Amino acid sequence: MTHEFKHIVEASIDAKQNGLKSVLATVVALDGSSYRKPGVRMLILENNKMIGAVSGGCVEKDILRQSQSVFQTGNSKMMTYDGRYRLGCEGILYILIELFQPSDTCISSFNSCLKKRISFNIVSHYKKEEGVFKGLGSTIQFGNNLFQLSDFIQEETNLSLFSGKLPPCFKLMIFGAEHDAVQLCELANYNGWEVTIISGPLESKTIGNFPGATAFYSVSPDALELSSIDEETAIVIMSHNFANDLKYLLELKDSKPAYLGLLGPSKRREKLLSQFMEYCPDVEASFIENIYGPAGLNIGAETPQEIAISIVSEILSVIRQQTPMSLKEKRSGIHSRITTN
Repeated sequence: MTHEFKHIVEASIDAKQNGLKSVLATVVALDGSSYRKPGVRMLILENNKMIGAVSGGCVEKDILRQSQSVFQTGNSKMMTYDGRYRLGCEGILYILIELFQPSDTCISSFNSCLKKRISFNIVSHYKKEEGVFKGLGSTIQFGNNLFQLSDFIQEETNLSLFSGKLPPCFKLMIFGAEHDAVQLCELANYNGWEVTIISGPLESKTIGNFPGATAFYSVSPDALELSSIDEETAIVIMSHNFANDLKYLLELKDSKPAYLGLLGPSKRREKLLSQFMEYCPDVEASFIENIYGPAGLNIGAETPQEIAISIVSEILSVIRQQTPMSLKEKRSGIHSRITTN
């Protein structure tokens, strides 16, 4: 996922500043089932510290051991992990291990891409065999700019390619600054989302009151900057003020977020939408259809923490296009079919 790769890049920068090399491990193929899917990555530092994970914990020690020769020789290699003979998932993982050496220009382009919320692609050249082979390695592309993540020559034609498109980091915008907004902010951040808090102009709170928040704005509804809302953005309106919630909804009428939730009971939602329609009778039907209110899944949530879990769960079900259900009732695989994120 994009936020995981962001953490990998940040960790590699810190390691380089401390004189440590970094190795990138990428799951490039899978036969059978596994805890995680191709495209997941982790970083191993020269001091044996690991950032991220590619499984539930059963593969990482083997990757650490296999990475030592890459640190020593600089040669990329393939390793396999056969879970059929372990206590983990019953699948075979194919993992590319390479020195992680993005150039300064590459890192600058990456940061610019994140800031502009632009998708990018990572392509890994691999082989479904264990060992060291010429041409193994990964590239990253931002628009027309292509960079290698390790030092390899792209001349081999007998290699397979794993390509993954990484969208902008998923973002949650919370309109409200009460106690329950703090809980939702913390949970969303823990999930790897960027979180923006929007409060009223008279609020005395700051970003320091919201652990994990990426940005904080104390502005009136008509002064909102909404151009960054895209298909990787979820919105939850929870100011606990009916007039403010209506104003927020009016300002958001032309936006197209992936999810728009309203906190509060059904009667409040109906009253809010009724007044909203009086002001905006010609609003697109898709905007109304995309409103989830009361926000959250029916899990019996009572406390602010439980309500936050309910809301985040509903957001995930919407953006992954899944119908909430108990996994014991699901007859197919438990993972959603999504592209690398």
